[in-house]
Amino acid sequence: MGSIKAFVFDVYGTLFDVHSVKEKCEELFPEKGVQISQNWRTKQIEYSNLRQLMGNYETFSVITRDALRYAIKKNQGECSEQREKELMDAYLRLTHYPETESVLSQLSDKTLAIFSNGSHDMLDPLVHQSGLTRLFDFVISIDEVKQYKPTPASYYHVLKTLNVKRDEVLFMSSNGWDISGAKNFGFHTAWINRNDLPVEELNLIPDAIYSNLNGILEWNSR
Repeated sequence: MGSIKAFVFDVYGTLFDVHSVKEKCEELFPEKGVQISQNWRTKQIEYSNLRQLMGNYETFSVITRDALRYAIKKNQGECSEQREKELMDAYLRLTHYPETESVLSQLSDKTLAIFSNGSHDMLDPLVHQSGLTRLFDFVISIDEVKQYKPTPASYYHVLKTLNVKRDEVLFMSSNGWDISGAKNFGFHTAWINRNDLPVEELNLIPDAIYSNLNGILEWNSR
């Protein structure tokens, strides 16, 4: 096993809590906020997978907007241009998890990179408002190659950008499907299993499983 040279992080659900938008959802759609937030995230992932399979690419910001419209309709909400804008803006101000900044600050002598399905028009404002920009060497979006995770082509873009080998990468995500894709590609993987879920039945076992980001600190000396 080669030494780990790059720590690569997914964003949504890993560094940032995607359901921190539920307060704004609840404000605009009383008693429906939690459900709209959950439906929104589910459709966001589903639409990115569907568009990848259909060869019908749209940026993640478009997918996120479309998923929001579906979630509102599913919950019998009234969608207006103003409400849509407020919720899309809220996605640019997601709350990062409590341990995120501390963990990132303790990782030394490694390349730190974000790698996300998010397009730069979503990622860059989000990371900037969080104050975490200074901690990362790279912010990588699949929009640069228009190949959504978990395709091998998306993970290959990380290698080209960082100029590293597969076994020199530790990839972190809270999403089991993303961890499976990265493991299949040949990355070392640390699943940030925040919701205590079972491992995906794909015969692609993560190298490590943690309940939050603190666990990855044990990789700092590898």
